[in-house]
Amino acid sequence: MLNALEVFTTVVVGLMVGVEFSVVFVMNRILDALPEDSGQLGHAHGGRMLGALMPFWYVGSLVLSAIWAVAGWHHDGSGLVVTAAGLLIVSVVMSMLLLVPINNRNKTWTPENRPADWKQQLRRWERYHYIRVAVIVAAFTLLVAALA
Repeated sequence: MLNALEVFTTVVVGLMVGVEFSVVFVMNRILDALPEDSGQLGHAHGGRMLGALMPFWYVGSLVLSAIWAVAGWHHDGSGLVVTAAGLLIVSVVMSMLLLVPINNRNKTWTPENRPADWKQQLRRWERYHYIRVAVIVAAFTLLVAALA
């Protein structure tokens, strides 16, 4: 049963990493290359869509990692899992304090109501997102290493 939990948790976190990696390195580049207001509207739509899904994925990943850490406490690699869970906590806190407030504003913007500094706010979100992606990649790497 523990093996199934380990694999399931690793897959869930790995898929989350893949989505967030593609947001920053693929989707944002595509949206930024669109003409006129299309990119901003795409960012707003993506913020609404992923903003509804990702909180469950982040918290779910953290919960699964915590369960793995407790269930596998006396097994090899438990320190790696605990550290990964700690990194996932960091990612959730970063999200709530830094990224979600910007996303909540962004997802309501239209060309008619967006603030003058909307591009700077999106760039700030992107910088924080780069850091968050690095954190969750590190957590995923630790979980993979704990499988060995």
